[in-house]
Amino acid sequence: MRWDEVKERFPNEWVVLEATRAYSREGQRFIEEMAVIDSYEDSSEALKRYSELHRKDPHREYCFFHTSRPVVVARERYVGIRGPR
Repeated sequence: MRWDEVKERFPNEWVVLEATRAYSREGQRFIEEMAVIDSYEDSSEALKRYSELHRKDPHREYCFFHTSRPVVVARERYVGIRGPR
C-alpha cells in the first residue's frame, strides 16, 4: 500500500506499519510501500503496539506515523555494536 492510500483509508489516525519497500538517502528513510498493521486515535497506543512488534521481531522495519503527515520519511537510526545511539 502507498502512503496516499493509507491516508485515505485511515484519515486522522495513528497507523503502525511495516515498510515493505524503502530506501535511504542522507540519513533519511523514505518508505514507498507499506503494510498497515493497526490504527489508533491515541499516539501512546500506537507507540505501545510498535514497541511490542519491534521487541518481538527487531529485524523487521516497523514504524508509526499520523496520517496528517504529507509524506512518510523517518530519520535513520544507526545500530552499532553497542546498540542504538
